[in-house]
Amino acid sequence: MKIIKIAFLFLTSVSFAQDGYWDNQRVTNKEIKLSAGERVLIKSEDFPDGTTEFVYRITLLDENQKMVSDLSSLLKAIPDPTGIAQGTGGAISLTSKISGDDKCTYAIFSDNNKATDFTKTGNIKRSCLYQNNPINKEVKVISLNESTCLADDSKTIWFGFESKNWILGQKIILEIVPWVDTKASRIWSQTNKKTALNFIKTTGIASKLPNSDAFCFNIIEKLQNEYRFSVFQKLSKTEKLSLINKFEDKALIETNTVEVYNKIIRQEAKTLSKQGKYDDAITLLNHKIINKGKSSVLDYNTLGELYIYTKQFEKALKTLNIAENLDSSELLVQLNLAHTYMFLDKMSESREIHNKYKEQNVSTNQTWKNKTINDLDKFQKANLPNDNFKKILRLVD
Repeated sequence: MKIIKIAFLFLTSVSFAQDGYWDNQRVTNKEIKLSAGERVLIKSEDFPDGTTEFVYRITLLDENQKMVSDLSSLLKAIPDPTGIAQGTGGAISLTSKISGDDKCTYAIFSDNNKATDFTKTGNIKRSCLYQNNPINKEVKVISLNESTCLADDSKTIWFGFESKNWILGQKIILEIVPWVDTKASRIWSQTNKKTALNFIKTTGIASKLPNSDAFCFNIIEKLQNEYRFSVFQKLSKTEKLSLINKFEDKALIETNTVEVYNKIIRQEAKTLSKQGKYDDAITLLNHKIINKGKSSVLDYNTLGELYIYTKQFEKALKTLNIAENLDSSELLVQLNLAHTYMFLDKMSESREIHNKYKEQNVSTNQTWKNKTINDLDKFQKANLPNDNFKKILRLVD
């Protein structure tokens, strides 16, 4: 009857779709010889990415006894460890067929320090699972969702054994086989995401945004669709930055932070301009706003003004013409066009613009005349050509 039940479990399990596999390449299979009353600590092999469960088997053997079959071979018959009707039931049913009379107790630790303490003191209360009743064999499944022994970022586990023999030594066989969930191996754990988040927050755009979490997580979503975390972590800092930069523009759009970021860049460019670092301000505006197609009419106006201060008058004219095409009613653009024509000695074009708008305000609180006088004063201090300044001043006076 028992054989029939085992066969039923096997047939039932193989009929389900497989979402993972038993990793028989990273099996822990160790034979421990334990002296009477001795304690020993065994570290598992590293778990592969995506480990969501593992099966372990402990078997105590008398001298000259051998295992009927290793645990890894038995588990090949069990496609999925999830659920009693599938792997868990099958794993427990298809376990050790032999054991000796010797007995031991054991505890499982998820932390090396706690495990080391066990070997010194025998303290099992800091373990995530322990068997205080001496056993000669044990088989269990440890699941990510049901045990604190396994976390989504767990790489190893520690087994502590204590012999309950009074006189003679004993032989213990410990086997651990991890189950790798195919989907979990692709999806980053919360711990891994936090690691990536902390890195992204220090980079480029994220470091400038006031509340960057949504932006950073958007990038993480894009990263995990293309890379496993282990692969991402192996990249150099330069490679990581290049990869993140690839997703930044789209993340800005999808998190509605384009304008927030642009305001920050504009302020940085303004600060650089006040410091006389015009070339740096030009580069910043071009690379971060203009060339990305995110610019407004005032961005082109600012860029045109920076070209004026660096005596790149033809570039200023080209840039301000773009701004005018975007919004011909923006008088700040019109005034900078008049300035540019003045520096190019195209006084008729400059006069025409001044005559057209000199009775208007360029902003709510500033007149065309006042702005013109202030600009000419700044141009004078910046050592720009001043041959036509007096002509313009007479025109707007």
